[in-house]
Amino acid sequence: MKYFIILPFIGLSSAKDAESESKPVWSSHEPIHLARYSLLSFSCTAFAYLIWQLFSRYNNHLRQLSTFGHNNQRYFVKPSNDILCWLKEHLIYAPLFKVRHNREFRLWKNIHMGTVPSRFHSLLIFAMVSLNIVLCLVNVPYQNRNSAAKAIRKSTGTVATANFIPLVLMAGRNNPLIRALHVPFDTWMLLHRWLGRIVVLESLVHTMTWGISYAEAESWRTVFAALVGGSFLRDGFVATCILTVILLHSPSPIRHAFYETFLHLHFVLAALTMAFLWVHLDGMHSQKFLLTAMILWALERAVRIVVLVYRNFGPNSTTANVEVLHGDAMRINLRLARPWTFQPGQHLYLYIPAVGWWTSHPFSIAWSEDTHLDECLPSSEDDLLGHRQSTISLIVQRRAGLTDHLFRKASKGSITYRALTEGPYGNIHSLDSYGTVLLFAGGLGIAHQISFVRHLVSGFTEGTVATRRIFLVWVVRSSAHLQWVRSWITSILAMDRQRDILRIMVFVTQPQSTKEIQECLMTVPIFPGRPNIETLVGMEIGNQIGAMGVMVCGSGSLSDDVRHVCRRRQSTSNVDFIEESFSW
Repeated sequence: MKYFIILPFIGLSSAKDAESESKPVWSSHEPIHLARYSLLSFSCTAFAYLIWQLFSRYNNHLRQLSTFGHNNQRYFVKPSNDILCWLKEHLIYAPLFKVRHNREFRLWKNIHMGTVPSRFHSLLIFAMVSLNIVLCLVNVPYQNRNSAAKAIRKSTGTVATANFIPLVLMAGRNNPLIRALHVPFDTWMLLHRWLGRIVVLESLVHTMTWGISYAEAESWRTVFAALVGGSFLRDGFVATCILTVILLHSPSPIRHAFYETFLHLHFVLAALTMAFLWVHLDGMHSQKFLLTAMILWALERAVRIVVLVYRNFGPNSTTANVEVLHGDAMRINLRLARPWTFQPGQHLYLYIPAVGWWTSHPFSIAWSEDTHLDECLPSSEDDLLGHRQSTISLIVQRRAGLTDHLFRKASKGSITYRALTEGPYGNIHSLDSYGTVLLFAGGLGIAHQISFVRHLVSGFTEGTVATRRIFLVWVVRSSAHLQWVRSWITSILAMDRQRDILRIMVFVTQPQSTKEIQECLMTVPIFPGRPNIETLVGMEIGNQIGAMGVMVCGSGSLSDDVRHVCRRRQSTSNVDFIEESFSW
């Protein structure tokens, strides 16, 4: 779990008399208006972005409707708004500095130091930090040192408590703002981490202003005695200590190197902090903010449990068949207990209790099929479920933890487990309104992109999408990796009218020899080396039909290269850039 929890010690009435403050009778003096300003700012920002998204979705929908019945989309080829083009090039799509955004910084091969936020993300982070600084200092009377310390102590505690509500909301898999605002989960996790750091710093300031003021008036021995003497101070201090531990165990190198341990420890520490904090805030107005956050947390967990039970327990049970592929990869075929309806770009969380107990990992849904078991007409809902069997397939890279255990167990032959699936999540990006779609996939990123190819080819045949050109570019290290999706590509190439709309190119960056590529039994062009992104994008723009959507799912370096080229084309062509991150 990824929740930072907040701050103990909300405003003491006097640094000289801790015993009299063991019962917070002064709770009416909490600066609750600061907390309300904080939550109001978050709500207004979300509402403004919602208006922007609704306007954008409405325009995309009109663009899609205008293409039904004819192929002329020349009106949408060129950009229609110079201001929007400038914003996309210099703010929305722009990395913080030059080109690098999603390519990880690494000290060594396995030490992940994180990525650089984009300019738009940096602006949000800057606004969040600035707002918290202003709210914590706006009411401070700087003329008197003791009064200033007391005001800072109260404001940092109250603001941190209010921050707990968006902090919990951002970390949830079922965050309703993901679908409402079309903001992906990885962006919410970025904001969650930064808001968590802010909350921890506010808690430390809150605690230290009390401790230092009290020590100056009395002594540090008296401070320690006060902490031990009553539950109010003790529980708040313990919550602060746990928050500090959460901050120290959350940096990117630790989070990526020991993800499963981090996740479980994060959950336990957050739960402990909430327990101690609830006691500490007893009788205060700020406890209502904590209660709201706890309700949001409980509801999100309850929804996950209900979905997990509904999806996996019924007339049948969910099973996972694991098959080892070339290149330290696996294909996991899931036969679901209940039929699902999937959309392109979705992912799920997979539990295999026999291997990973309660551990779950997110995987893109590469392929899905429904099988009708017999021709009899169903007479009830149970009969309907019994007559339809959904099967989905995942392509999984071998890593540490769950995937490594699965790979070793399946290396001797395919193996089947009882499994649990949670989801589907995602599907916030639609490509249906674009006349030209360019898809870049790096390695296992093909699992995300191939579902869009299938959907768009089918929609073109049925006349339900605006797409008239699809160009898939897949970059792999070895030609052996082509076996991952060979059967699915063959199925797509057998679809009606795919020749009128689809082109595929495969680039093998580390071929053993030219003969190795020539011997591949794929029916698509295969080239050695890395693709020239500038040339490929320029080629599509030269033959562009309608608006152009460019989606990339792959390594950070591939994403950054595609982003850079798309930014440079904003002033001359109507190009939207969409990035699907590999990790959070």
